[in-house]
Amino acid sequence: MSSELSQYDALLLLSFGGPDGPDDVLPFLKRVVQGRNVPEARLAEVAERYMQFGGKSPINELNEALIQALRVVLEKDGPHLPIYYGNRNWHPLLEDTLRRMRGDGIKHALAFVTSAYSSYSGCRQYLENIETARAALGEDAPMVTKIRPYFNHPYFIKAVVESARASLAAIQQQANGATVAYAFTAHSIPQAMSAKCDYLEQLNCVASLVAHELGIDSWKLIFQSRSGPPHLPWLEPDVNDYLRPLRKRASRMPGFVLLASFRIILKSFMIWILKLSKTQKLLE
Repeated sequence: MSSELSQYDALLLLSFGGPDGPDDVLPFLKRVVQGRNVPEARLAEVAERYMQFGGKSPINELNEALIQALRVVLEKDGPHLPIYYGNRNWHPLLEDTLRRMRGDGIKHALAFVTSAYSSYSGCRQYLENIETARAALGEDAPMVTKIRPYFNHPYFIKAVVESARASLAAIQQQANGATVAYAFTAHSIPQAMSAKCDYLEQLNCVASLVAHELGIDSWKLIFQSRSGPPHLPWLEPDVNDYLRPLRKRASRMPGFVLLASFRIILKSFMIWILKLSKTQKLLE
């Protein structure tokens, strides 16, 4: 084990969390918006979208699959560290995970967060979550060090490119030389939040790197999953607003590629998110 990693005795996978079934949906949503004064009607509207897909988010199972893949790599190549899993908004909750780690004698964990970017909700809030959970446990709580935002790490870019390449080849073949529109989609955040961080710049950086590797000359950065009061501006264009005119031009532009490439848990989770955002109707 390298000298840098020798100070850690565990790896912590830290994520957002999501409901595991219909009974979890409203408690989960209330935890997400805690302290934000979101109207009950808005919560009910979002809950109904979850119910259309069985009231279950795929994020927890995908995180478990990621952990299993990480275990294989660590067992083969090291460092030989136990892996723990905790969430901000649903079970297993971060505080409970840290309590378990303390019981196992863990002193200092390296935290891998499934958000690759800088923003309050995607980075700084996780740091706050860690300190809040540690404070609840007291002085003997395990130390936790979060890795840097990894949006531009070569392995992250490589994973995004490899995930997209096979699908792109099939779509480009079907287009048979016709014009294909390309767009990268990411989770929207309030413009006021964006102004205080490098989120938008980092997204454009990743889109540029991925587009270059895939040989895409023209592309658009778009957003999904906005929430909150309608009068507050969020990053745009929204994926639905972007797709509507493209659908009308379908006869002249038969190919459209939506590269949902900005999370470590990629394809199936992003498809689910887009369905939750009512985008599926425009993709049919």
